[in-house]
Amino acid sequence: MSEENFADLFQENAVSRDTLQPGDKVEAVIAGISGESIFLDVGKKSEGILNAAEYIGDDGELTVKTGDSVTVFLVSMRGGEMKFTTRIGSGQAGLEELEQAFHAGIPVEGKVVKEVKGGFQVTVAGQRGFCPYSQMGLRRVEDAEEYLEQTMAFKIIEFGSNGRNIIISARAVLEEEREQLKEELQKTLQEKDKVEGTVSSIRDFGAFVDIGGVDGLIPISEIAWGQTDRVEDVLSVGQRVEVIIKRLDWDNDRISLSLKDTLDNPWDKVEEKYAPASVHTGVVSRLAPFGAFVTLEPGIDGLLHISKLGSGRRINHPREVLEAGQEITIKIDGVDREEKRISLIPEDFTAKDEEEKNYTPPPKDSTPKSMGTFGDLLKAQMKKK
Repeated sequence: MSEENFADLFQENAVSRDTLQPGDKVEAVIAGISGESIFLDVGKKSEGILNAAEYIGDDGELTVKTGDSVTVFLVSMRGGEMKFTTRIGSGQAGLEELEQAFHAGIPVEGKVVKEVKGGFQVTVAGQRGFCPYSQMGLRRVEDAEEYLEQTMAFKIIEFGSNGRNIIISARAVLEEEREQLKEELQKTLQEKDKVEGTVSSIRDFGAFVDIGGVDGLIPISEIAWGQTDRVEDVLSVGQRVEVIIKRLDWDNDRISLSLKDTLDNPWDKVEEKYAPASVHTGVVSRLAPFGAFVTLEPGIDGLLHISKLGSGRRINHPREVLEAGQEITIKIDGVDREEKRISLIPEDFTAKDEEEKNYTPPPKDSTPKSMGTFGDLLKAQMKKK
């Protein structure tokens, strides 16, 4: 038997074995619902049972129905009946079950009671557990108050002293959930897709957005068509946004997003809005040795060349007549939509300004060579006589 065939046979036997062990994670189908019990078809001879309270929503109604697939963990086997749970702690559970959850990696349900040194005290099935700050979520705890009195899913990462030392992690549960979501997203997401997400954090270089299980980054250059100096001026944590997927790199867990690409490109109608000779108001956004950049609207900047400044006199730098942030009235001199360039001139600029600036007067002591000196002219007159 080849290694490939042996591996296939091993996998088949592992999936179809008749005996499940407590702690095993199983994909089951809801065969029926009666009162407080949900009956599960796990593909075995015995029927599984699950407490319906685990699938009661905030409105008091069941969130599942017959025929739905669910992921559950085997807790115990008694009298041919298999008892399953989505998490331990939602009902009565003893130290033995919590220890079993620790060894099998079964999630436990806990209520955050109070903040203590280094983290939070959490009650799990009547037992006291401790969750460090670093294990409370996927990101750093900013406000401890938001966790207090919350009921959450945890994994026991340390079970010692017969249950007197229980350390738990919400982060472990969230990371596992995100990994499952990531696997699903890999099957469906493609570059250029438009997706919805929630801004999860803001940095100087951009904003991270949760797009349903994974985070993507909107670089600061992709937030708007115009220049963005501060990300928080445009976005805030928790804000819902529509973004375009620019690049997917699953190997390195990098997803690049663009908010700008969901907005109308202002350059598409620039020739209609900024026709040559039309007059507009803009704001000086930047000064350079060769001229001043003027923002006409977010994403549309024009250049006011230094040769057009000074009202007919020569200047060495635009700062002699302009300053950043100044509002000015200008006239459109030319538009190149393909190159995304607009040349500007002052509203009152005239050809005379150009002539005066370029005019170089002759030296004061210069005399036309064709005329000569006064003595030369006098001698010439005497010869004629």
